[in-house]
Amino acid sequence: MKVLANDGISKSGIAALERGGFEVITTKVAQEQVGNYINANGVSVLLVRSATKVRKELIDACPGLKVIGRGGVGMDNIDVEYARSKGIHVINTPASSSESVAELVFAHLFTGVRFLHDSNRNMPLEGDSNFDGLKKAYANGIELRGKTLGIIGFGRIGQAVAKMALGLGMKVIAADKFVDKAEVKVDFYNGQFINVAFETEPLEEVIKHSDFITLHVPAQEGYVIGKTEFELMKDGVGIVNCARGGVIDEVALIEALDSEKVLFAGLDVFEREPHPEIQILMHPKISLTPHIGAATLEAQDRIGTELAEQIISLLQSQKA
Repeated sequence: MKVLANDGISKSGIAALERGGFEVITTKVAQEQVGNYINANGVSVLLVRSATKVRKELIDACPGLKVIGRGGVGMDNIDVEYARSKGIHVINTPASSSESVAELVFAHLFTGVRFLHDSNRNMPLEGDSNFDGLKKAYANGIELRGKTLGIIGFGRIGQAVAKMALGLGMKVIAADKFVDKAEVKVDFYNGQFINVAFETEPLEEVIKHSDFITLHVPAQEGYVIGKTEFELMKDGVGIVNCARGGVIDEVALIEALDSEKVLFAGLDVFEREPHPEIQILMHPKISLTPHIGAATLEAQDRIGTELAEQIISLLQSQKA
């Protein structure tokens, strides 16, 4: 059987699939040509990340598809229920990228509280002529230790963020529509660990009492954070979104940054991705990354291997 990894797959994932007897194709096919390519090449498994969209029309056009795999957590680029109604297996790798996304959240938090996003822009321009001026401009940093981190969405990634926050000595509060309680295990290098029990709180309470807020929710109708929510926040709050574009109202975010209600934002995802608004890209109080939450070598290895294991388990007995 043939596997088309249209948005790429790690070498370890390719090796695992090949050991299982599958042929792996890593040719990048343009969105409008994916259906034709699948049919012309007898592809049974389509693997995607966030770039390739697998909608009803593509599913209908490819009757030979047996599995659609998403390397990562969110499957909003796949018409999941429709595919399953057609007898196609739809799989993802919800646990593989949690630690990588959590580390990126803290990259943005550390960047924001020490102004690294702006410093890295201005030091090459003014570092030799205005060193003392820049030193003064970036002198009012904030420590994360002892502050309250509000986590909106307390699934696997939210809990991975909580572990890191606890390790830094932060207070953690969380909101989640579907999770009432959770126990987070914080591991230390020498085999010791602690278990920390959480009870989630109403969204409004988390927003009101957090010094920093990070979102870990799926794509959905409407904003999770809009003008009303920004008004409820503490003055000088920091906010990070490494979840999905469209869960924060970016117009309201710009207003909150300009009014100094929000001290900084860290964005890995955008409403108009892959063409973010220029006002977002140029704002001096926003730390920016191009949707790279799961883009570590370790996460990609885990994702590729986990996808391979699932595919082999589902299809090995059906191979021609």
